[in-house]
Amino acid sequence: MLDGMLSPAALRHPRRTHAQTAPTADGGAMAYYFDEPSRTFNEYLLVPGHTPASCVPTAVSLKTPLVKYRKGEEECPLSLNIPMVSAIMTAVSDDRMAVALATEGGLSFIYGNQSIEDEAAMVARVKDYKAGFVTSDANLSPDMTLADVVALKEEHGHSTMPVTDDGTAHGKLLGIVTGRDYRLSRMGLDEKVADFMTPREKLIVAPADTTLKVANDIIWDNKLNSLPIVDADDRLVALVFRKDYDSHKSNPNEMLDAHKRYMVGAGINSRDYAERVPALVEAGADVLCIDSSEGFSDWQKITIEWVREHYGDTVKIGAGNVVDADGFRFLAEAGADFVKIGIGGGSICITRETKGIGRGQATATIEVAKARDEYFRETGVYIPLCSDGGIVYDHHISLALAMGADFVMLGRYFARFDESPSNKVMVNGTYMKEYWGEGSARARNWQRYDLGGKKKNLTFEEGVDSYVPYAGSLKDNVDVTLLKLKSTMCNCGALTIPEFQDKAKLTLVSATSIVEGGAHDVLLKDKTPYVSNTMR
Repeated sequence: MLDGMLSPAALRHPRRTHAQTAPTADGGAMAYYFDEPSRTFNEYLLVPGHTPASCVPTAVSLKTPLVKYRKGEEECPLSLNIPMVSAIMTAVSDDRMAVALATEGGLSFIYGNQSIEDEAAMVARVKDYKAGFVTSDANLSPDMTLADVVALKEEHGHSTMPVTDDGTAHGKLLGIVTGRDYRLSRMGLDEKVADFMTPREKLIVAPADTTLKVANDIIWDNKLNSLPIVDADDRLVALVFRKDYDSHKSNPNEMLDAHKRYMVGAGINSRDYAERVPALVEAGADVLCIDSSEGFSDWQKITIEWVREHYGDTVKIGAGNVVDADGFRFLAEAGADFVKIGIGGGSICITRETKGIGRGQATATIEVAKARDEYFRETGVYIPLCSDGGIVYDHHISLALAMGADFVMLGRYFARFDESPSNKVMVNGTYMKEYWGEGSARARNWQRYDLGGKKKNLTFEEGVDSYVPYAGSLKDNVDVTLLKLKSTMCNCGALTIPEFQDKAKLTLVSATSIVEGGAHDVLLKDKTPYVSNTMR
């Protein structure tokens, strides 16, 4: 058994043996056994290293590779500014989540459990959302009524609504409606938008090639709250808001492509990839990922080979999930740009309980990282690893990175925020967010659990339908999580993730140590209903 203090190098070389290989009575061989227990992140702690004076959280870089590259010979063609991506889940990753996470430096993978057209539309909306330039999702036509304005405001929460000839986000601009243009107490709900909108001739607009800085200057010089951006045919391109410019300036880690558009990923499956991949590429997806409960499969190899045949290396595609060296090697040789680790560790996943399939996330990450390092030494190609599942506490992210993961994929973590697509509900007097697994009866994402054949349905559940405590905005929570990560890295004397992986020291902990790690042997103030203040 592993014990004491272990370096990442030692951790990545766990003993692995066959069971007794003597033949059985019928001449067969016994099953293959791993002689180490299957361990979770909660069974490890980091041991502090020397912290030099220069090692402060503000100096830490969290940039990390997203796709494979020849490490030491070239720059990674696609990197994350923070080591966090959102899970390919209906309850987690839509276009709103994608914009919010890209703003902070991470990346969302738009969920694939929807029609090809709808997923491509989500990707397109993210790509249309050029940093500081907003594609309007609340639009009016001139023949709509005040009742429609009220309904749109209630649905989207926006007080500024462009009026176009066809009522779309990119129709010919005819005017704008803001809260200053109508008064519910003095107007009838049947009044036409054309009668109370601010018409086009009274609007200040800017051409499509306007930079964000110039747009902001126009806004301030003219005391505007918003500025419509139009093309040569006077068709609406986007809106620039005073508040969004300020937000852009305060988010230096934004994930932007060469055209200053937010970057976004998309999930695919091994069934309809020939139709889905072209649509997602056309919509502008920066990276794809095969969404599957188990990646050590010919179906994933076939999917990757199809992408390589039709797009070469121009389309980046991740694969998974796997939990051992054999699974990693299979996907690496198939051509995956990154590999996801984890089976059964998600908070809403019941694959281990249902099928007896899976592995503790820490043990899986350690072994796959060892295999990745060996593959790099053999080929010169570095394939990033994504640890997917098993993250309960913020410090588990630190442990996953220290064990060799390049970034983590999070579901429950992001499902708690305002930006997730699920409903916020009241449960027993507490605000919660709905959260369900892709293998639940609610999602019925049969493609994720597909093992081939003609049957196209979910025959049994591998996920549950649940609630998670509502946690507010993504930005506020991610900021705290990243500060914890940076502080931990400094405690280990590291300013970059590769340096952290090299210098980190990890130790197994006992059950008693786990208890000791939290508050204990005290009465917590927020758990005490009443305390008399009579003693002096």
